[in-house]
Amino acid sequence: MGDNIKEKLAVLPAQPGCYLMKDKHGTVIYVGKSKILRNRVRSYFIGANDQKTQRLVREIHDFEYIVTSSEIEALILEMNLIKKYDPKYNVLLKDDKSYPFLKITNERHPRLIITRKVKKDKGKYFGPYPNVIAARETKKLLDRLYPLRKCNNPKGRHCLYYHMHQCLACAENPPTKEEYQKITQEIGSFLNGGHRMIKKSLTEKMLHASEKLNFERAKEFRDLIQHIESVMEQQKMTMTDEVDRDVFNYTIDKGWMCVQVFFIRQGKLIERDVSLFPLFDEAQDTFLSFIGSFYLHHHHPKPRQILVPIPTKAELLKELLEIDVHIPMRGRKKELVELAQKNAEIALQEKFSLIERNEERTILAVESLGDILHIETPHRIEAFDNSNIQGTDPVSAMVVFIDGKPAKKEYRKYKIKNVEGPDDYDTMREVIRRRYTRVLKEEEALPDLIVIDGSKGQMSAAVDVLENELGLDIPLCGLAKDDKHRTSELLYGDPPEVVNLDRRSQEFYFIQRIQDEVHRFAITFHRQLRGKSAFHSKLDEIDGVGAQRKRLLLTHFKSIREIEKASVEDIAQLGIPKPVAKNILSQLLEKE
Repeated sequence: MGDNIKEKLAVLPAQPGCYLMKDKHGTVIYVGKSKILRNRVRSYFIGANDQKTQRLVREIHDFEYIVTSSEIEALILEMNLIKKYDPKYNVLLKDDKSYPFLKITNERHPRLIITRKVKKDKGKYFGPYPNVIAARETKKLLDRLYPLRKCNNPKGRHCLYYHMHQCLACAENPPTKEEYQKITQEIGSFLNGGHRMIKKSLTEKMLHASEKLNFERAKEFRDLIQHIESVMEQQKMTMTDEVDRDVFNYTIDKGWMCVQVFFIRQGKLIERDVSLFPLFDEAQDTFLSFIGSFYLHHHHPKPRQILVPIPTKAELLKELLEIDVHIPMRGRKKELVELAQKNAEIALQEKFSLIERNEERTILAVESLGDILHIETPHRIEAFDNSNIQGTDPVSAMVVFIDGKPAKKEYRKYKIKNVEGPDDYDTMREVIRRRYTRVLKEEEALPDLIVIDGSKGQMSAAVDVLENELGLDIPLCGLAKDDKHRTSELLYGDPPEVVNLDRRSQEFYFIQRIQDEVHRFAITFHRQLRGKSAFHSKLDEIDGVGAQRKRLLLTHFKSIREIEKASVEDIAQLGIPKPVAKNILSQLLEKE
């Protein structure tokens, strides 16, 4: 612990607020909150911590804090800071799971669609559904019952769905706004339990059709009734009051927390959510932050009520979420809360050893790689690869691994600007120069290790730019491939020498992952550019010819040569204005 941190710990206030832990680059790596800042922040540096917290503390080189006037303000500020800085140790609030919803769009002719994003766009949302299959089945059922828009056809031009009685937007007399409003109200009623009334009505129609010996129509009603039963009524558990509610509970073990959420819709348990993550703060505070983020950041629609265990700070949640937060003391609701905890315990027991082992393997491989190369643990690794198949469209790509995991938001692509022909050495010089000139200019974090997918020559080119042009001393290694394009050797040093690695070791597997990922990323980018250039033609350089007209011309005439042979009238027959047709021919002939 440095003197700077000791001095700050001595003057910490005994007030609520948030604290931001920073690494040696000044990057925020953890954000927390506390009712008493002095006690909470000091606890990281004084006293025993588990291995995960010790790892966090080892990386802390500085911290800052923000005092708030209340605990609820600290909670809201914490979530905003996490969203802003995306700290790597706040794993729980990076969860990107989302569930599908049914949405009735807010349009003149509304549509029924499936979406995973809930927006404030005046659309009507229903759900969440357990999975996209359940959402599709429900939508398929509603499409058969309610004829909302399925096409973009103008009035009077009937689509296929119109003939199937599933779209009235293209009818000669489409529904009015009032009629659409009635339909959307019926859909809402159907999804909120009214399907039983629809089923009863369809049953009466089925019997009536059967009595009139219209067995084909009766079969249609029967199939629809069975579809309603299969989609709407096959649920796992029920509550008699049919209230929408979410049930939360958690368990902790060995520095990990598992939170279980039950989604209860129309009184039925339709799905659960399991989140498992390292714990670096007080359990109740972390649980509180999880629930707040669950609704405020991930945009899960709030139910009428949430159920939580007794230790939770219910009043804070009520104030934050502005919904009914209930702590059940007996009965079926209490059983649900206890069942959520039991499921959390089982999930943690089942997954803990595997997750722990995988994480430990990755972190140990990173630490061991640092030991093998005699450098500090390379928490941040940046890897580069060039791609210039047959010398065309030369590109380079960079991938980033942080603590052994790919950080895809930080990947970068480079079009080579100043190198002609397939020159890997100069290409590497250009890319390294561009990357780290920008890093220095914008004061971004420098890597702990640079990995070059290439030969000793490419390594030397990169080192030359780093040391002699930019004045940087960053460890750099190279990865060579064998004749089957597989990772063969790790090169390091000046001059570069082969580092002996057991091919069955986690270290070798880790560098192989890096090489495969940067190569995949570079090749994908190169193919994208080649794909674009393959469709380039003289037409792209002519004013008045966009993608649609280009496609129209090439589809009809098959080639540029055939277009040049055509007359203005031939081109105009495709719906292209004569002035544009004249311009196309004159421009093509000029380019001969």
